[in-house]
Amino acid sequence: YDLLIIDEIGYLPIQKVEANLFFQLLTMRYEKKSTMITTNIILSRWGELFQNSEIAAAILDRLVHHVKVFKITGKSYRMKGKI
Repeated sequence: YDLLIIDEIGYLPIQKVEANLFFQLLTMRYEKKSTMITTNIILSRWGELFQNSEIAAAILDRLVHHVKVFKITGKSYRMKGKI
């Protein structure tokens, strides 16, 4: 795929095997195809997210090399009109 969208990473726990597979996926796509990720987890906490600071650093190394970060703040669109 030219663009892979991964929505809500960190919403569910990520085990070591899954973190390793995610790293392999990003490595295969690195500098070849686009990947978009959404998350509520700040980058400094990705070591906790992946339960391993080394794999988190390797993943972030590939993600932030050519990245554009869009930080969205404010009220949730999904909650609009619900509260």
